[in-house]
Amino acid sequence: MQLGVPKEIKAQEFRVGMTPAGVRELVTAGHTVLIESGAGDAIGLTDDQYRTTGASVVETAEQVFAESDMIVKVKEPQPHECRQLRPEQLLFTYLHLAADPLQADLLMSSGATCIAYETITSPQGGLPLLAPMSIVAGRLSVQAGAHHMEIHQGGNGTLMGGVPGVAPGKVLVLGGGVVGSSAIRVALGMGADVTVLDRAVSRLGELDEQYRGQLRTVYSTAEAVEEHAREADLIIGAVLIPGASAPKLITADMLADFKPGAVMVDVAIDQGGCFETSRPTTHADPTYIVDGVVHYCVANMPGAVARTATMALTNATLPYIMRLARKKVSSVLAEDRHFAAGLNVFEGQLTHQAVADALGQTWTDPNQMLSTPLHLKTA
Repeated sequence: MQLGVPKEIKAQEFRVGMTPAGVRELVTAGHTVLIESGAGDAIGLTDDQYRTTGASVVETAEQVFAESDMIVKVKEPQPHECRQLRPEQLLFTYLHLAADPLQADLLMSSGATCIAYETITSPQGGLPLLAPMSIVAGRLSVQAGAHHMEIHQGGNGTLMGGVPGVAPGKVLVLGGGVVGSSAIRVALGMGADVTVLDRAVSRLGELDEQYRGQLRTVYSTAEAVEEHAREADLIIGAVLIPGASAPKLITADMLADFKPGAVMVDVAIDQGGCFETSRPTTHADPTYIVDGVVHYCVANMPGAVARTATMALTNATLPYIMRLARKKVSSVLAEDRHFAAGLNVFEGQLTHQAVADALGQTWTDPNQMLSTPLHLKTA
């Protein structure tokens, strides 16, 4: 198979979909890889490094899209990229379609087969290709939040860890999953007063045991969210429903009761955000203020640490890429229902039920279209 890796063109995105090490594995297995020139330059992965491991470096993204059987990316394709996809071509990347009806329409129109990193599941019930970036985003969320708590950034001037004689900042984490637990680790490490809300009592128990009294664990109800959000200096939105739009846990009306200069970091923004007042921002202009509350809603947070994030992501995606390159996609997905959960668009139809529901469109069971039935469990 011929695989193509274009340079990412989303604003302030410097990650790359494949490293030279990944190229070497694929070339050794008998495949060919096209890399757009400069795709990894920003993180120190040069064209020469890619050439040394067997890639063909080409000058334009158009050539990558035109000549490749499979496109490997990091972020969702931008409209110009979507229009270059074609039937019988495979796209493997993050998609986050639930919050992006235009992208969904363009991908369906392309006829390409589109598999999303973020909806692939594991036998243990996790999201193995989302987890690496969730860890990065969770840790970054506290780092970014602490910075924007500074008074010159619009915050209320609270130091996260406090000082002797002065109380530390109060951090509220909404969700105790991968993002939330990563945020908790960093916030506690900085000396903050941290509370986590979650609806899974078992997860709260695990976190309580892990941190042995350092962390407040609270069962999540609307009343609990309102009560603890009013007192917080920093709120981390870390909720996720795979493939679906994030639930809105903080409403616009609630902001009037928050501390002036409180900071909210919405890590769920790729899925529409878990704050009613959230809208996507970029690293170039990461925040805005509503009712005196600072909102940080960068849609590609891990892009800020693009080298670390690229290495973490490609370590996870490479085995899946190898499998897709080795066999017919329908066979690969039929053999593994967890991999098949990543199929979002096929033959112009939405094939992930949670995505279709979020977009208010019809879900099509891919088994109706594939010659090899998939052993799928829908969301």
